Amino acid sequence: MKTDDVLEGGCACGAIRYQATAVPADAGFCHCRLCQKTTGAAVTASASVPIGEFEYVRGEPRVYKSSTWGERRFCGHCGTQLEYRESAAPQTVEINYATLDDPTRVRPSWHVWCASMFPGLSLSDDLPKYQDGG
Repeated sequence: MKTDDVLEGGCACGAIRYQATAVPADAGFCHCRLCQKTTGAAVTASASVPIGEFEYVRGEPRVYKSSTWGERRFCGHCGTQLEYRESAAPQTVEINYATLDDPTRVRPSWHVWCASMFPGLSLSDDLPKYQDGG
């Protein structure tokens, strides 16, 4: 990835900034209850990047162990959830790509946990939709 191709993002208040120097290996939308509760949103945009290609360049996030299998990092000032790390996949970080400066640079390829999708929410895209984690 060229320098001008670095993905940059951060929290709503600007206290935390990060960058990823790799193209996301995978990206999509999660509708699980845990993501809904920890973000306060009906759906979370998630993109996987290698942990070695991701770094915080300003500020340090707080860590919340949200389950026995993972933890989430968020801004301690404004509460923005920035990423998720799964203990079974320590080589990757799942960026909440809504926090990217330009989230249109990421191309989603799936919806997971659609069984937990908010009532009344309708999906009109052609992406695969899995009732569970896919």
